[in-house]
Amino acid sequence: MHDALPTPLRSAVDEFAGHLTSVRNRSAHTVRAYVADLVSLFDHAGRMGCTEVSELSLDTVRSWLARQRTTGAARTSLARRAAAARTFSAWAHRKGLLSTDVAATLASPRPRRTLPTVLRPDQAAILVEEPALRQATPTCGAGPQTVGDSPTTAGSGHTDEAVRLRDRLLLELLYGTGVRVSEVCGIDTGDIDEDRRVVRVHGKGGRERAVPYGLPAQRAIDDWLRHGRPVLVVPDARDALLLGARGGRLHPTTARRIVGGYAEAAGLPHTSPHALRHSAATHLLEGGADLRAVQELLGHSSLASTQIYTHVSVERLRAAYRQAHPRA
Repeated sequence: MHDALPTPLRSAVDEFAGHLTSVRNRSAHTVRAYVADLVSLFDHAGRMGCTEVSELSLDTVRSWLARQRTTGAARTSLARRAAAARTFSAWAHRKGLLSTDVAATLASPRPRRTLPTVLRPDQAAILVEEPALRQATPTCGAGPQTVGDSPTTAGSGHTDEAVRLRDRLLLELLYGTGVRVSEVCGIDTGDIDEDRRVVRVHGKGGRERAVPYGLPAQRAIDDWLRHGRPVLVVPDARDALLLGARGGRLHPTTARRIVGGYAEAAGLPHTSPHALRHSAATHLLEGGADLRAVQELLGHSSLASTQIYTHVSVERLRAAYRQAHPRA
């Protein structure tokens, strides 16, 4: 990605990436994004004659962002790139690569905050019950009645049933706990505490939290562990709770495809695992849950991230008022 950079800049980017991974405990996705941003910044700086980190200036960073804006970069992308530049500048200053923290005063565009898409409670209920409905109404000669990560041949009845049980548990956990798709795919069987009915989740930045789940999810867990997982599991799966059709740990990309497939089959709006997370948070708040409690459940490091769901609830209230009140 950055082989074309001068050696001093390339070395700095590599060392910074190691810092993000080992010290800041950032995800691989975040590290890749920040490295790409820095490569773009230094490529721009190189055109302005900058070949050393020490030659980086605030004007250079600003002109880079301005160029990104004129080429059509989204506000969210510009905000992330500005954050990458600030983080690198502060690190380089501490390391002695920069005499001053040149990007400390760098302003970044505030991304437009769009309200997340959420399902109504009745729509969420339809979605999580869809795997059971497909099991109850098989189509003669149509092959497996599963969606997404399905067996590819007809007639594998035990495997079809196992996949349906897996799908049902996936949907129950995503909506019933509000966990991220990466978190649900990372759950091990040992993370389930059936006595207290909580699941241990490993979230962003290596943070661990315990999330409660309800009786429907417990039934789905029981059915999956007794009748589904033993059918699919392979030695390489180790202790993974959710498995793919070939027996390994379920991949988030596959989980997204499964959720979208069932939503489409049920005639619902396009739905992703993150939309189920949004829905769970919104329904909790609409049901009277405390904002701080929802923050803890979702694993948000900042309350500001959770507060967006209060706006969703207000928008729904306004819509209901406009529709129902005679003086709206």
